[in-house]
Amino acid sequence: MAGRGARHGKVAAVENVVVGPCDLAPQVDEALAVQALAFGLGPDEVAIRRQIVLRHLAYPGARALCAHTEDGRLVGFVYGLPNDRTHWWSSVVQPYLRERGNDGWLDDSFVITELHVLPGYQNRGIGRRLITGITDTATEPRSILSAIDGESPARHLYRSLGYRDLARPVHFPSATRPYAVMGAPLPLRRPASWR
Repeated sequence: MAGRGARHGKVAAVENVVVGPCDLAPQVDEALAVQALAFGLGPDEVAIRRQIVLRHLAYPGARALCAHTEDGRLVGFVYGLPNDRTHWWSSVVQPYLRERGNDGWLDDSFVITELHVLPGYQNRGIGRRLITGITDTATEPRSILSAIDGESPARHLYRSLGYRDLARPVHFPSATRPYAVMGAPLPLRRPASWR
């Protein structure tokens, strides 16, 4: 019942990892260290993303959940915000979505901006609890995100939660790999074991 508890401000323990709301801005460097390991970022990319993350966190409605070990080590995080068509991400994905008749997904959606878990903590349900926990707080009727377009544990997770492909391949400026834009109605689908 961890996902439901997050909706009410409670935290969920998963194998000595606690998932709960957090103020991510003061932990941005620790969060980017997680992202660098999970996503394979170099120092130059981390420096650029630092400013982007801090700008995103200042947007109205932005919020984050963090996964910490009992000794306080950050091992995963997610953050997102209500979508706004004027944001950079929306301006890039909008033509791809429009071409496939999915342009309306940019309205009344909560965007999962980043979700990362340290490799040594993956496949333990932490990512699932992070994304369900943050979307449980959304007032929007649906959620959208972008993920590298290929078969991966992340894409499998998103599909298991009810996300489906809305547009692919999507090419972001300076990204070396294509992405898929995915969307799901909220609340996200829960495995039978959570019911």
